[in-house]
Amino acid sequence: MSKKLYEQDFQQWIETTIYQLQKGDFSSLDIDNLIEELTELGKSEKRALESNLMILLAHLLKLEVQHDAPSSMKDSWYRSIIEHRQRVQKNLRDTPSLKSYLETAIKKAYTDARKIALKEGKLAKFGVRIPEENEYPKSCPFSQKQILDEDFYGN
Repeated sequence: MSKKLYEQDFQQWIETTIYQLQKGDFSSLDIDNLIEELTELGKSEKRALESNLMILLAHLLKLEVQHDAPSSMKDSWYRSIIEHRQRVQKNLRDTPSLKSYLETAIKKAYTDARKIALKEGKLAKFGVRIPEENEYPKSCPFSQKQILDEDFYGN
């Protein structure tokens, strides 16, 4: 019954599973789908951290490489850094075990952050210098401490 319910009405499956757990009715649990959902829940926490780090790092990198950009451009990068740094801090506060994953998450996120910074850098207009690809470091130039520091915006 539970396996079929999982496919037909996910929300009802969740409510039924919670009820079964509360009542200690473990023999009726849909164990396979419960394991799958718990695994996905853990992955989604990591993906959220990586996603927030990616945007944070992309804008830190743009400030670093495009230091000569007009303040109107930089202002939006600063706001994005503030927002995504706060999100990273919240990710780590809400799920403290993610701290042990942080260094890996930074490495994963930086690859995509660099791509974003490169692509967005090529969209520069109005006389803003378009940076060369080699100006963007291949590995993250920011320490974990700098990334998490609310007052750090690069050099």
